Amino acid sequence: MKVRSDILRIYQSLHTWAGICAGILLFIGFFGGALTMFKQPLERWVSAPSAPLAALAPQQVDTVVREVLAAHPAARNEFTLHVERHEDHPAPVTWSAGHAGREIDLNAMRWQGTLDANGKLLAQEVRPSLFGEMVDMLHRTGGIPGTLGDEYLGVYVMGVAGVLYFLALVSGVILLLPTLVKDFFALRQGKNRKRFWLDAHNVIGIASLPFHIVISLTVIVFAFHDQFYGSLQQVVYGEHKMWTRPSGTPGPGDITQLAPASALVRRAQQEAPGFTVTDMLFMDLEGPRPLVRVGVANSDYVVRGAETGYLLMDPYSAQVLNTSMLPTKSDTWSSMAAAFFSLHFGSYGGNWMRWAYFAFGLSGAFLFYSGNLLWVEKRRKNQLRDQAPPEQPRRTALLAAATVGVCLGSVAGVAGALLAAKWLHASAGNLNAALMGSYYAVFLACVAWAFWRGAARAAPELLGLCALAGFAIPLTSLLARLFPALGMWAHGSLGAMAVDLAAFALATMLAWAARLSARRARSGPLDSVWAAPAGAEAAPQPAPQERRA
Repeated sequence: MKVRSDILRIYQSLHTWAGICAGILLFIGFFGGALTMFKQPLERWVSAPSAPLAALAPQQVDTVVREVLAAHPAARNEFTLHVERHEDHPAPVTWSAGHAGREIDLNAMRWQGTLDANGKLLAQEVRPSLFGEMVDMLHRTGGIPGTLGDEYLGVYVMGVAGVLYFLALVSGVILLLPTLVKDFFALRQGKNRKRFWLDAHNVIGIASLPFHIVISLTVIVFAFHDQFYGSLQQVVYGEHKMWTRPSGTPGPGDITQLAPASALVRRAQQEAPGFTVTDMLFMDLEGPRPLVRVGVANSDYVVRGAETGYLLMDPYSAQVLNTSMLPTKSDTWSSMAAAFFSLHFGSYGGNWMRWAYFAFGLSGAFLFYSGNLLWVEKRRKNQLRDQAPPEQPRRTALLAAATVGVCLGSVAGVAGALLAAKWLHASAGNLNAALMGSYYAVFLACVAWAFWRGAARAAPELLGLCALAGFAIPLTSLLARLFPALGMWAHGSLGAMAVDLAAFALATMLAWAARLSARRARSGPLDSVWAAPAGAEAAPQPAPQERRA
């Protein structure tokens, strides 16, 4: 397919600048997004072991709920019944004394309740690990701190990055149209390393194009959903409410009249055959409109939540109030919304799809990193024949340092926070604050190091640091098993061991990349930003008389 050269130049400029402006933030977003596919195993890896809790019969669960509500009034505002028990939710009932907002509360405490061996209520206050929430926050905000209204400032910045991201995708496809068939799977190696990086960038971009289009559009919708809904309310709905609370008779406000939890589970299973009831969120039990949101899971369907679809029920009468978020009974608009959520979260297809999204997330991070490297190489001033290497533009050197520092700093920061969860467990008063502090301390140190050392020297050093941090993760688990006196732990679950194996595999790849980067700094073209200054200084320079001749 032929495209006029002037049109190609326009789209090349659009692709370049849209990608450059958004690429560094999107690297953090995609790397964090890849990790969020396995939040539960990560949470288990960082969490200290707790005493095993025996499974309860349905009648015992009813007893737990009844006694929790009687003894702890705060739970009447909101509590969660975990019908399916997981490693990160060992107790059947959990609740908090305060109201959760969108922002991470590092000081948050949560209660959990179960029955002891004598059938009596056993309730304790614990500080849950927020490592998974921290990674999700990095994914949504790019690590930008601060809030704007009730939302993170970084969410809006990432929304703008999503717009630029979509423009870069469209323009990149147009640029590849003339040579798409010939060059699609070409990975040309040789002396021209820029050609190899460009081929790799193009192959990954085209092969994962549907995934990237979905992610770019959903990022925009998630970032500006309040503004979209507000505009629809003003323009389309006017005086009529866009959302109405499910109609149902007001609750009596007497928690002794609450329907047994086992009865609510049975009613949900009747309404959603083929689905597994995973959890039940009880809200506003003593208010005018009490509600229970029932999470139901089936990996064969696209669902509204990160893992589940939902039913809304009356907790007193067990009446089903709303099924619009249940895949088999939703209307057209709800099905479209569920598709947006599910395609972004990867909440369909089971663990195979989670691993696919994990791979897509990491390849997307590589896409943005390599895009910035290509821009830096393209903007360099080439060495003229028989002349000393020219000094590269300051903006090129700064972008190279920022790319290396921010991208690799985010990787090292996440690994550092993961390691801090175990090494600082005994000494940190608030482990969640220590995790957040560890991430930003490592991240900012890497950024400062990249600007101080320059991109050429910092790249292999920071890649090596990331590799060492990755190898330290399984090593920490091994030390915990060999030397229990250290006060650490190593869970034997498949999910926790998968964290160690994945960290080892990624660390091996980063070590290989560090080796290649160091070789490039030593023996690459001297007129490149990626050539180490020491190599440039050691290169023989022609005498002035020879140059004039």
